[in-house]
Amino acid sequence: MTLYELNHIVRTVLASSLDDEYWVQGELADASAGYGGHFYGELIQKDDKAQAIIARARVNCWARTYNLLRLRFQNETGQTLRPGMQVKLLVRVTFHEQYGYALNIQDIDSAYTLGDMARRRREILMQLEEDGILHDNQQLALPRLLKRIAIVSSASAAGYGDFCNQLQHNEYGLCFITRLFPAVMQGQKVEESVISALQQVADEAEEWDVVVIIRGGGATGDLSDFDSYPLASFIAQFPIPVITGIGHERDETVLDYVAHTRVKTPTAAAAFIIDHQAQEVARLDDLKQRIERHSQDRLALERQRMERYALTIPLLFERFKQRADHRLDIIFQRLQSSLAQRTERELHRLTLMEQRLKGLDPSLLLHRGYSITRLGSRIVRSPRDVKPGDVIVTQLNEGEVKSRVEDPNPRPSL
Repeated sequence: MTLYELNHIVRTVLASSLDDEYWVQGELADASAGYGGHFYGELIQKDDKAQAIIARARVNCWARTYNLLRLRFQNETGQTLRPGMQVKLLVRVTFHEQYGYALNIQDIDSAYTLGDMARRRREILMQLEEDGILHDNQQLALPRLLKRIAIVSSASAAGYGDFCNQLQHNEYGLCFITRLFPAVMQGQKVEESVISALQQVADEAEEWDVVVIIRGGGATGDLSDFDSYPLASFIAQFPIPVITGIGHERDETVLDYVAHTRVKTPTAAAAFIIDHQAQEVARLDDLKQRIERHSQDRLALERQRMERYALTIPLLFERFKQRADHRLDIIFQRLQSSLAQRTERELHRLTLMEQRLKGLDPSLLLHRGYSITRLGSRIVRSPRDVKPGDVIVTQLNEGEVKSRVEDPNPRPSL
């Protein structure tokens, strides 16, 4: 028997023994659109505990059917068929002598995939809640001034350009400092790339007021790439507030639940920041007006006080002058009285001194019979002041007597 003959027998047996179609659940391990618009992929099943692959099968969907299913699936789930997605497929079992065993897709149960996506999202959120970090970023205080903005996005994303353009041309003339931290925003590298960009922002967190994660312009189906526990955990514990604008009007990701502020689109993120700044400008304007009014009121009050002082000071000065003049009069009178008393006392002292001086006048002593003896110009007070042969002069009341010393005889000491 040839291989072809054996494969033909298998094909015949399968066709005769199996139902036409089966609903099959599994995970897409591979998914791609091939030549001619046909879909090719691989469906696998993993062990619940070990997560080892325990079954696999090739799947395909011909272009005509695939185009219809793809549009409906995308409209209902917002997703595109991609690796890692849990799906429920209506398949027809086929076996071809040349290509072997395959499952031909006839229909897709969108509700099953939606349920799995919701389950996965719930599990991530429950884990974040259990870790106690679900609301950490939301509890950060949003700075009053959002001037320095770190942007995590793809440089080629239309949403990035819209965001920057709206900030730059805002109607209030506000100025912002922005810097792009490039990241892949779709595909399997989203988690790794976005975390790497956020880590760069965190390394210089003091340089930024807020970080904005924006996407925009990508396929809606790529949003599931943001349903990642490592990425959500990193954002939940980020040191500065995070604003997300990565989806469309009806789409939500896990990141939207952990970010400080979630908006729908990049332009909505720019509008949020501009509005926040405009509110602060309005508050500053209001404070300025209040300060001006208060200053004017205070100046008017102080002007009135100065006017009152201008009227009061001359009166106070006059009263002070009168009191000072009165005090000076009293002091003058006291000085005059004190001066008169002092003068009288000093005159009395002078009189006493004059009387004493008169009592000490040598002429009075001479008149009373005393004499004064001199040796030259010196008064002789003791025999020791002279020696034999000295000529001394004795002054009397009525004249002088000259004598020559023959024998000075000092009086013996007692």
